[in-house]
Amino acid sequence: MTKEEVSLIGFEIVAYSGEARSKLLLAIEKAKAKEFEECKKLIEEANESLNDAHKSQTTLLQQEARGENVEIGFITVHAQDHLMTTILLKDIVNNLLDIYR
Repeated sequence: MTKEEVSLIGFEIVAYSGEARSKLLLAIEKAKAKEFEECKKLIEEANESLNDAHKSQTTLLQQEARGENVEIGFITVHAQDHLMTTILLKDIVNNLLDIYR
């Protein structure tokens, strides 16, 4: 896998994670407004985006597990950071929902 291919996968992870992050932050706003059905829908959409990010991440993990060279650059590191902070945000949002309910 070339560095460019790895970078493209990194951009996918950033895009999916960013989409999920936006939806999760909007879900908090909906919860504050007591719009829990819309909040639930946004969280489900965020989960779909996170699943897509995980699929992209898994592509890289599988390549490396097969012994193929995966040249990791800053974009890939940034993508991993984006994904992990969004997963953390998801956990925080789920706990905040308990408070708003």
